[in-house]
Amino acid sequence: MKARSRRILWFAARYLAQTWWFELFLPRIGLARLSARRRSRRLQRIAQHFHVLAVDLGGLMIKVGQFMSSRLDVLPPEITKELEGLQDEVPAVPFPAIQALAERELGLSLERAFSFIDPVPLAAASLGQVHRARLSGTDAAETGLADVVVKIQRPGIDTIVDVDLAALRRVGGWLSHVRLVYDRVDMPQLVEEFAITSLEEIDYLNEASNGERFEADFADDRRVRVPETVWERTTRRVLTMQDVTAIKINDVDALRAAGIDPADVATEFASVMFDQLFDRGYFHADPHPGNIFVTPTEGGDRPWVFTFVDFGMMGEVPTMLRAGLRKILIAAASRNGKGMVDGVRDIGVLLPSADTVELERAMTAIFARFGGMGFAELQQVDPREFRVFATEFGDLVRTLPVQLPENFLLIVRALSLTSGMCSSLDPAFNIWDAVEPYSAKLIREESGNAVQAAAKQVLSTAGVISRLPGRIDSVITRIEEGTVIVQTPKLERRLESIERTTRRLVSAVAFAALLIGGVLLRPDAVVLGTILMIASALPLLHALLAGWFARRG
Repeated sequence: MKARSRRILWFAARYLAQTWWFELFLPRIGLARLSARRRSRRLQRIAQHFHVLAVDLGGLMIKVGQFMSSRLDVLPPEITKELEGLQDEVPAVPFPAIQALAERELGLSLERAFSFIDPVPLAAASLGQVHRARLSGTDAAETGLADVVVKIQRPGIDTIVDVDLAALRRVGGWLSHVRLVYDRVDMPQLVEEFAITSLEEIDYLNEASNGERFEADFADDRRVRVPETVWERTTRRVLTMQDVTAIKINDVDALRAAGIDPADVATEFASVMFDQLFDRGYFHADPHPGNIFVTPTEGGDRPWVFTFVDFGMMGEVPTMLRAGLRKILIAAASRNGKGMVDGVRDIGVLLPSADTVELERAMTAIFARFGGMGFAELQQVDPREFRVFATEFGDLVRTLPVQLPENFLLIVRALSLTSGMCSSLDPAFNIWDAVEPYSAKLIREESGNAVQAAAKQVLSTAGVISRLPGRIDSVITRIEEGTVIVQTPKLERRLESIERTTRRLVSAVAFAALLIGGVLLRPDAVVLGTILMIASALPLLHALLAGWFARRG
């Protein structure tokens, strides 16, 4: 294990030193052009070498690579593109070793636990592997299930995860001293968030509980199914679940053969993921093709459903963060650059000190040029134009003080995988087609809250207005009775003028509050909204005529 840790640390040290030399030192001594000359090739080579390291070591290194491939907001495309195909490319563990671990966990032989188990794995991953099996007659009768899949951890994976996390914590500590990094992200905190997610992923009892919670969240949604857990054959390192193997979501040929339109699957999948992220607040954070099946159904009002599996990596969106994300989605649908930036600030990514004027301008320009385009249309855009936008936008973002809210990385990962999945199902998929109807739904849901807020604001404003004249009189009385003796006609006239102006201002505020409140309330409460709009005429007349009478007087 020491050799494994040394390989990870040596790789990180080597390429951090190389990056410091080319990206920091050479530009400081006037050799920026030399630094930029082969940057693209240099980054690609780093990603290729990491790909080899990850496949060779397995463990968490593959998870790190998959995670990095989704960080389009931080890492350059030379890295993310090279790593986007990184899957659990590791050889399967020989069945005798897997069998020994499973029997220790279950406390009985596999022959007694199952009537059949296939020694050839259905899938092999860096943390575990899956085998088809069949429950014994007694268990099948009790559970109502027969065919199952058994997920068994790789022997020694606990130790491997501990070693990998220790190495990653050291690398995170190194990066926390690099200004380019610590100005943008708290690396130790980021590593700890990754560590928590990884440790939860190797606890199969936690995964089974997550699956049941996810199923409860979607109990009223006929689009989603979740496999049942066989708790009698489940431990921390062995997970037995209903076999729900069907059509992999990205198997376009199989979908068409089953009479299912991949374009419909893309649209529906985007909607299901949006529901998880922006409505329910509990989401599948690893929606890659191996974890989602399209299951044809017989009868009912739906010809097919989504079946989710592997609930080891789940995320939660707190209420405040979810409200900010909904705001961002609505702003994106309406091509509102300022609204988008406000939403990003609300969710806590941008620090309060951030100067967002240029960011708002950049977002507006991006919406104006690319807003509404589908992936097929974007592919027709001149790559040079993309590079110009990407360079300017990336340079701008790197100057802003940012932080990452808890679970935000999982949200980015889920959205990135969702977008990639939909575009692979339908090359003409337009993310705006999915965003706009969903944002319209959010706006309808928020309208009731907006009406209530407007009504409260009107009542609050009315209360302030009703108290304001008395407070003005009180202030004037104190002035008259205090140490300041108002005896000069000039000062008296000034006070009278201030009082008249204040009263006109109060009337103007009352007019605006009543009118706006009436307009917002009228669609849902016609009578009350109309009364408020009519009542707004009185303070308007006072605000307009009081000045005229004062000048005439």
